Amino acid sequence: MANPDSDHDETATVDVVGVGNAIVDVITQCPDDFVESQGLTKNSMTLIDEDRAHELYGLMGAGIEASGGSAANTMAGVASFGGTSSYIGKVFDDELGEVFANDMRGVGVNFDMNRATTGPSTARCLILVTPDAQRTMSTYLGISSLLEPDDIEPATVESGQLLFCEGYLWDIDSAKAAIRKALTIAGAAGRRTALTLSDLFCVERHREEFRELVAGPVDILFANRQELRGLYEIDDLDAAIEAVRADVELACITVGKEGSVLVTPNERIEIEAEEIAPVVDTTGAGDQYAAGVLFGLAQGFDLAKCGYFGSLAAAEVISHVGPRPLQSLKDLAGL
Repeated sequence: MANPDSDHDETATVDVVGVGNAIVDVITQCPDDFVESQGLTKNSMTLIDEDRAHELYGLMGAGIEASGGSAANTMAGVASFGGTSSYIGKVFDDELGEVFANDMRGVGVNFDMNRATTGPSTARCLILVTPDAQRTMSTYLGISSLLEPDDIEPATVESGQLLFCEGYLWDIDSAKAAIRKALTIAGAAGRRTALTLSDLFCVERHREEFRELVAGPVDILFANRQELRGLYEIDDLDAAIEAVRADVELACITVGKEGSVLVTPNERIEIEAEEIAPVVDTTGAGDQYAAGVLFGLAQGFDLAKCGYFGSLAAAEVISHVGPRPLQSLKDLAGL
């Protein structure tokens, strides 16, 4: 049951609004030596240009193509739990842009952005999944990274109980300005704001600005242990957790097979990892973990239950290829 003492906001019409890179994922399985032969760093994300995207796509085997992007995957997960979500992300008026829009609406996410008619093409992420279920991503950001403040519709942001922003967007100044605008709107409307650090390399590129966000307008932080340690430049995880709990209302730290840790200034909750089936592909695990936690928070569940939802969603998505649930998370959670 939901926690009757929660700060569930009855004035919002949507549980979560996500802001991120609107990307079409292309996922294929491959041996380790293919990753090495392409000069890629295993289990990381590398930004590539359009020419390299075409080259690598031509070398990859047959795969799955579906709308993706970290925050978009999270919004799809919220919808799978039976929650309501909206998404803000930029696509071009091309075939992949249409694929993205149709996919988002097909899984129940509100996506009302107009497709751009000038600028680069729709973004894509080429994901190589090795036999150990680790994923190596090469991302062409295309039009997605050119999100601008004018793309942020105040009414959309204000409609959500929670605003969820993706750290991957932080590489372009206009996108930074768009996120800051969204955070400002949400704060003024009394909504809680969340940020995912996205990737260790992303943290290393933008550490100081991320620290400023976490200590400032961000209420809820999502990170894995490597990202959190990188954020504070602290090798000891417990010490990094002590640092973050002084900065945010809630930090949600994933620790792989050990599960996750939810910390507030006054509380620390250890959440066990769930297991549904053998691990096939870790793509989207962090995205779906965030979906479970955000859904739980929006619905007013206590933190332990929110963490359970996160672990359940992560367990479902790593049991198959692809970054989004194939089973109903609502049914899995018994909601």
